[in-house]
Amino acid sequence: MTGAVNDSFGAAVVDATAIIRQVVASRVENGDVVDEIVQETLARVLAASRRLDDAAAGPYAIVTARNLVASRWRGKGIGKRHEHRLFDPRGAVDPEDSLIKREEAEVMRAALQRLRRSEREVLVAHEVSGQDTKSLADDLGSTPTAVAAQLHRTRAKLRVEYLLEMHGEPPSPDCRPVLLALSAGARRRQAGLDVGYHLLDCEFCAALCEPLLDRSAKDGHDDARLPVRVDADVVVARQRGREVAIDAGFSATEATVIATAISEIARNIVRFARAGEITMTRVTDGDVSGVMIVARDAGPGIADIDLAMTVGYTTYNGRGLGLPGSRRLMDEFEITSEVGRGTTVTMTKWHRPWP
Repeated sequence: MTGAVNDSFGAAVVDATAIIRQVVASRVENGDVVDEIVQETLARVLAASRRLDDAAAGPYAIVTARNLVASRWRGKGIGKRHEHRLFDPRGAVDPEDSLIKREEAEVMRAALQRLRRSEREVLVAHEVSGQDTKSLADDLGSTPTAVAAQLHRTRAKLRVEYLLEMHGEPPSPDCRPVLLALSAGARRRQAGLDVGYHLLDCEFCAALCEPLLDRSAKDGHDDARLPVRVDADVVVARQRGREVAIDAGFSATEATVIATAISEIARNIVRFARAGEITMTRVTDGDVSGVMIVARDAGPGIADIDLAMTVGYTTYNGRGLGLPGSRRLMDEFEITSEVGRGTTVTMTKWHRPWP
């Protein structure tokens, strides 16, 4: 999806929202925590939209919500076990860190050995030796485009083999093809494999699907997570967004475009929701880098998203770009909203250097 809302995927997410809330509310009593987990689930699902088949959106959302609830309870359990201490051991230097790093390196080496020799050699030449796709294509008698596609498939396969090396062999022959289709973002293949049904039926793949789809964030961390409550926060978000974009390789002009889209979304939060947050993360897709912005609020929500996305529509006689203008500025734009609960906007800009 480029420059427009993926209507079918967005509709699938909206349809799943009520189910997501039921799944979370059946496990969590605190209403504020329920809202927080639902919004986080929606943000993760929207972030995965480019790699996920529309029919799998609902099942993936349910699986994600379950995983978030489980992670929350694990975290609470750890905190309770250590609440009698005068310090938090999670923040202390762990002498086992170096051992863990060595074990991870061993797992990666084992995963690499699972690849075919030709796949491994091309991947190592590109990722370790720094050989570009053009010179690799010359060596292989191929084209840069074909080599880039091969690298994409090999990375997808390596991610799966790495996880399987850590968690063991899957319980059924159907699992590996499903995991490979998710890792590669092969949406047609996912549809053919009925990935959504498989995720709901297979706990093993449900546990591994998130790290496969949520792999684009640089080092797995947000480059910026900013609260948005007052007009001054809009200025801060704009400035920080510009900095993140320049760090990701965008020109000053491109960074200004991204910052403008961020400020429009932030201004909407202040005006309509009063409080929210914006995260900005550098992302990658093969050899292409970019910036992904996720804006969440717990405001009144949007009753008619199609109307709100109409160029020129406004509820306050403003002259800003608004949601439609932000969509035009970005390469990808997704929005989901629940009346009385809040809105999540996910938008991405890709940096495509000149060949």
